[in-house]
Amino acid sequence: MTEEELVTQGDEAEALLANSAFNACVNTLVEGTFTTYVNSDPADDAGREQNYRHYRALVDVANTLKQWVAVRDEINERVISAVDDNSQEELTDHG
Repeated sequence: MTEEELVTQGDEAEALLANSAFNACVNTLVEGTFTTYVNSDPADDAGREQNYRHYRALVDVANTLKQWVAVRDEINERVISAVDDNSQEELTDHG
């Protein structure tokens, strides 16, 4: 992916993470999965494993979106820093 695409991806991820319907959906699914896990029979290894994997998948989605935002922020910081450096060089060259 290009840096521009990564920045766009980060912008879209941030918008999704800020969306109340998305957060309500994910939180409801996480809480439901956790409740099912806690109330399951401790001897039901397969069922508990499935609930754990469902929980991890939900958490992985949220963490991936947060990572995309962080990548975008790193790119933006680098670009701003490079612009600042170039401005300082121009001032030094012309000063």
